[in-house]
Amino acid sequence: MIIKSIELADYRNYDSLIMQFDRGTNILYGDNAQGKTNILEAIFVMATTKSHKGSKDKEIVNFDKEEGHIRAYLEKEGVQTRIDMHLRKNKSKGIAIDGQKIKKAADLLGLCNVVFFSPEDLGIIKNGPAERRHFVDMELCQLDGFYLYNLNHYNKIVNQRNKLLKDMYLNPDLKETLSIWDMQLVSFGSKIIERRNLFVEQLNEIIFDIHKKLSGDKEEIRIHYEPDVKLSEFEDKLRNSQDRDMRSKMTSVGPHRDDFSFMVGDVDIRKYGSQGQQRTAALSLKLSEIELVKKITRDTPVLLLDDVLSELDSNRRNFLLDSIGDIQTIITCTGLEEFVNHRFEMNKVYEVSQGKVTCMSSI
Repeated sequence: MIIKSIELADYRNYDSLIMQFDRGTNILYGDNAQGKTNILEAIFVMATTKSHKGSKDKEIVNFDKEEGHIRAYLEKEGVQTRIDMHLRKNKSKGIAIDGQKIKKAADLLGLCNVVFFSPEDLGIIKNGPAERRHFVDMELCQLDGFYLYNLNHYNKIVNQRNKLLKDMYLNPDLKETLSIWDMQLVSFGSKIIERRNLFVEQLNEIIFDIHKKLSGDKEEIRIHYEPDVKLSEFEDKLRNSQDRDMRSKMTSVGPHRDDFSFMVGDVDIRKYGSQGQQRTAALSLKLSEIELVKKITRDTPVLLLDDVLSELDSNRRNFLLDSIGDIQTIITCTGLEEFVNHRFEMNKVYEVSQGKVTCMSSI
C-alpha cells in the first residue's frame, strides 16, 4: 500500500494543501515550526483516526475555522482507494471510504498501516509504562480489529467503574452493582492480556536479530510482557481490591496497569541501561514494528520519520536509512546534508516554509 496524495483543508496551519507522493522516499525539509510535522500528523490521523500527539479534533482544525478536511488517495496492486475525513470542533469526525460513509473506526483501521517514528519515541524505553502500553495499543489497533473492539470496551468499563467508585462515596449501597462491572472488566481485559502476550511473542521473533545487528553483535535483547495480573487470578484480585478501590476511587487491577520490560542479558535497560542502549532498543523496536506489519498483513506500511535522524548518531542513522528498503517513506528534517552525504536516494523533495509547500525540481 502507498499513499499517492493527500489534500488538507483548514488543518492546523494549512488553509489548503495538495501533495503528491512518490512510492519511494519523500523528504519534507525546512526550519522548525513551519508545518512539516502537521503533514505527517494528518497522514497518521487519516490512517488511524487519531493524532500521534493525542490531540483532539478541535485542536487539529484551523484556529479560525469550525471544520477541517483530510482527503487521501491510496493505491494497492493498481487499485485506488479514496479516504475522506471530516473533522469538526464540536462533533465527532465523519469518515468515508470511496464515498461510502463508515460508522466505526474499525472499518478504516488496517486499510493503510503506518509506522510513525519521532524523537519522543526514543524515550519509549526509559519513560513510564503508559508510553509502552500506548505503543503496543496503537500497533495492535491497526493490525487487529478485534483487539480495538476489546480495548475500547475495556477502557469504557474502567471509566464507568471509576465513576461508580466515586459515586459510592456518597451512596455506599451502590456497591451491589460493582460486581456487574467487574465481570465485564475481566471478560474484555482477559482478551487484551492474551493478545498483548501474543504480540510480544511475535515481536521477539523479529527484534532479536535486528537489535543484534544494530548493536554490532554486542547485545541480545528480549522483550518481556509484565501483565498487572495473571489471567487465572484476575477475577479474584479484582474482587479482593474492591475496598481499596473504594478508598482510592480508582480501579487498581487490570491491563491498564501493564508494562513491558526490555532485557539485554540480565539487565533491565528501562532502569539500568545507558542512554545509548535505550535509544538503540527504541530504534530496534520501530524497525521490528515495520517487519511485523509486513509479516501479519503481507503488505508494506508507510514509514513516517519526524525529524528523528537529527537525534541519532551516524551509525544508528545510517542503519535506519539502509533499513528503509522498498517501503514508502516520508521524512521531515531541517536540512538535506545527511541524505546527500549518505548518497541516499531522494525520490521527491519538498521545502516547507510558513505553511507553504514547494516541490523542488532538483537538489
